[in-house]
Amino acid sequence: MGNLKIMESKAKRRVATENGDTGEDLVLATLIRNGDDLGPIVRHAFEMGRPESLLHQLKHVVKKKEVEIEDLCKTHYEEFILAVDELRGVLVDAEELKGELSSDNFKLQEVGSALLIKLEELLESYSIKKNVTEAIKMSKNCVQVLELCVKFNKHISEGQFYPALKTLDLIEKNYLQNIPVRAVRMIVEKRIPIIKLHIEKKVTSQFNEWLVHIRSSAKDIGQTAIGHAASARQRDEEMLELQRKAEEQNISGLGDFAYTLDVEEIDEESILKVDLTPLYRAYHIQSCLGIQEQFWEYYYRNRLLQLNSDLQISSAQPFVESHQIFLAQIAGYFIVEDRVLRTAGGLLLAEQVEKMWDTAIAKMKSVLEEQFSHMNSATHLLLVKDYVALLGSTLRQYGYEVGPLLETLDKSKDKYHELLLEECRQQIANVIASDTYEQMVLKKDTDYESVVLSFNLQTSDITPAFPYIAPFSSTVPDACRIVRSFIKGCVDYSSHGAHTNFYDVVRKYLDKLLIDVLNEVILNTIQNGNIGVSQAMQIAANISALERACDFFLRHAAQLCGIPIRSVERPQACLTAKVVLKTSRDEAYHALLNLMNKKLDQFMALTENISWTLEEPPQNGNDYINEVVIYLDTLLSTAQQILPLDALYKVGNGALDHISNSIVSAFLSDSVKRFNANAVMGINNDLKMLESFADEKFHSTGLSEIYKGGSFRGCLIEARQLINLLSSSQPESFMNPVIREKNYNALDYKKVSSICEKFKDSTDGIFGSLSNRNNKQSGRKKSLDMLKKRLKDFN
Repeated sequence: MGNLKIMESKAKRRVATENGDTGEDLVLATLIRNGDDLGPIVRHAFEMGRPESLLHQLKHVVKKKEVEIEDLCKTHYEEFILAVDELRGVLVDAEELKGELSSDNFKLQEVGSALLIKLEELLESYSIKKNVTEAIKMSKNCVQVLELCVKFNKHISEGQFYPALKTLDLIEKNYLQNIPVRAVRMIVEKRIPIIKLHIEKKVTSQFNEWLVHIRSSAKDIGQTAIGHAASARQRDEEMLELQRKAEEQNISGLGDFAYTLDVEEIDEESILKVDLTPLYRAYHIQSCLGIQEQFWEYYYRNRLLQLNSDLQISSAQPFVESHQIFLAQIAGYFIVEDRVLRTAGGLLLAEQVEKMWDTAIAKMKSVLEEQFSHMNSATHLLLVKDYVALLGSTLRQYGYEVGPLLETLDKSKDKYHELLLEECRQQIANVIASDTYEQMVLKKDTDYESVVLSFNLQTSDITPAFPYIAPFSSTVPDACRIVRSFIKGCVDYSSHGAHTNFYDVVRKYLDKLLIDVLNEVILNTIQNGNIGVSQAMQIAANISALERACDFFLRHAAQLCGIPIRSVERPQACLTAKVVLKTSRDEAYHALLNLMNKKLDQFMALTENISWTLEEPPQNGNDYINEVVIYLDTLLSTAQQILPLDALYKVGNGALDHISNSIVSAFLSDSVKRFNANAVMGINNDLKMLESFADEKFHSTGLSEIYKGGSFRGCLIEARQLINLLSSSQPESFMNPVIREKNYNALDYKKVSSICEKFKDSTDGIFGSLSNRNNKQSGRKKSLDMLKKRLKDFN
């Protein structure tokens, strides 16, 4: 096939050459035969300026094609003639077929006419059926709309607004435009807005009723919630008390103390007993009506008005009586708002609740500050504070920030403690004023436990025999109860506040009570001058007992504050009041000694009745000394019962030292112009009786076992050295430094000089009647004269 095509191509080129065709003509003929675009050749001819040549070539190609057609027709002439003949035969057959078709058509028309009539009747029936169907459908639509209207009216009459709105929405979206009766459609269209407005008014009315109801119920809600908070606090305090007992028993080596605590779950529904369904329903219906934003604003505005009204306090009733209702109302309000915020699906914003809470906080702070400033009772202030703290504890559980409210309570703590201190001052003053200053007699162990052990007043761990005579009077346990109550009051106010570690605050005010109130009242009692020796002694004993109670007070404060007891048992942790009370005890001892000395002065004043110029040496002591010894015995016996041994030692020393000074002062008294050796011998007898008494008391009281290097006798040393000097056979030895330091170191030069001036005989004025005595007395006289002269020279 390939070779045949090549040969044909060559033959064509040869024929073309023979016909005078050029190469350009061949190219042009090829392009035309192939149906290619001649545009580029025409453009090229015009660009070259030879369009005539191109036209000539095209004419040549046309001529050539005509020749080829003519050759083709000559070649197939016979076949063409045959085809024409066959076409004529077909034309005849077509005419015959046409006749047959016309005959068949006539017959068909005759048969189809009847069918057409039937068809027209059928089409008419179909049209009627369609119209009937449409009528039925339209009737059904009307019936459905009317049924929905009936259903809607039933919901409205029953107050079921949400189903009514759903029914109305169904009518509006699915049926309204399909109602075929124009009059019915117009009536329904006209009534829909009126119905929606009616529903809105009814729902708003129900919501307004709910607003009134929820406000009236807020107080009960708040009181219930605060009651739960109070119960939870009580359980916590009971748990802490059990922990403290466990700690105390473990510290005491009593083993482990087991305890359990049942934690009660608080159901929120048990607090919020008010049905919020009307609110949810109103909000949902308003949302369905497309006016939820309007309802948001309406709800927030009305609740804010209610809050502002709730925050107003009545002046017709004291705040201490109305504060619980006032605070419970606010608590209930915000508990409801918290529930609405969490469950109402966007009805309230957190920012709105926060704004309302800030408003309430600011108003409550203002009210509390003003009311606290007018209160003059610590009990009332504590009552209000405690309820405010419970309010804070309650609302903190709902996520409200109660710190500013608790800070307001913290600011009033000084006012509270001032009132509490003043109340305790009055109570303590009454206790001390009504005290008989008699030792308490405890007849049974329960009395001992409630009076002594409960305040750590025991001096021994051994339980005494009953009846037990306590060393203190009724002031001590009564004052301890007041202090214990004060500690409880301090802890009650400081606990559950802004600060959890308030032990230092309680300790500060405890010190203030003991120092500025208790100690001050005791000192005033001591210093007012209306007490006697026994009362002063009892006050000193009471102060000693109160010193011991300070450790109990500190431990009790630590226990109530939840502080480990071991942390307050260190020496550096003791109360400052303990040191102050010790100082006051010394003041009481000083007052006791002063009163005792005044009493002793009454007895020693009897020395003025002594005959200082006896003619004969006395065999016994003077009369006054018996009364002094009896008084001292009574005094020290009483002191031994109620005072500690160190105080007893001070009292004994003070009394005997004062007697010693009184004896020396008697020789120096202006009423004694002169005295003789017989008088000295009488005073010596008195002094021996005192010394014997002093030794006996020092041993019988047990002081000799504690103060092994001391004695009561030493307190009489000045009087003893003076009597020894006046009775000495060589009184001039007083001027010898060695002898004076050894035997007369307690004597004063001036006193000895003044006394020696009075030591004279009745006849010669120098020590009395020495010229009538033996030589030994004469020598003693010379010695005394020499002492007198040397003392004058020394002075």
